Amino acid sequence: MNELTIEPLTAEAFAEFGDVIETRDRDHFMINNGSTKRFHALSTVDLAGEDARAIISIFRAKKLQYPLAISMVERHPLGSQAFIPLRGNPFLIVVAPKGDKPQPEDLRAFITDGTQGISYGRGVWHHPILTIAPEDDFLVVDRAGSGNNCEEIHFEAAQQAVLAQ
Repeated sequence: MNELTIEPLTAEAFAEFGDVIETRDRDHFMINNGSTKRFHALSTVDLAGEDARAIISIFRAKKLQYPLAISMVERHPLGSQAFIPLRGNPFLIVVAPKGDKPQPEDLRAFITDGTQGISYGRGVWHHPILTIAPEDDFLVVDRAGSGNNCEEIHFEAAQQAVLAQ
């Protein structure tokens, strides 16, 4: 098994997979009579399908056991999916580029600083949410509507990459 190197999350390093949602080094303008900074359009919601609509949910995730064998990834071909941490805890991200079938050697791992959210581009392969806190909450913006918007690929045991915390 190949151990994944965990990289710090930056907009440049993550650009192939989607957007980093953060205010650091981002332009803003003042609203509400000068009392509020608006960091406008940090990401967009990309939806496909006739009756697609953007929804906002909260996911409460429990920590998995590390080191973790990455046995599968999923993608959402009909919509982007954003995760914004609500408790300020760093979390892990495992992604692979868009394409028909990702290979374990294509996987990359990132860690947020606890203030960063991410938005996976439509069709980007990723592991389900990976909190490193015992329990964590995330605001999630994704797609609702008809059609199959979740595809999974499972790796054989000999191919699986390992993610250490």
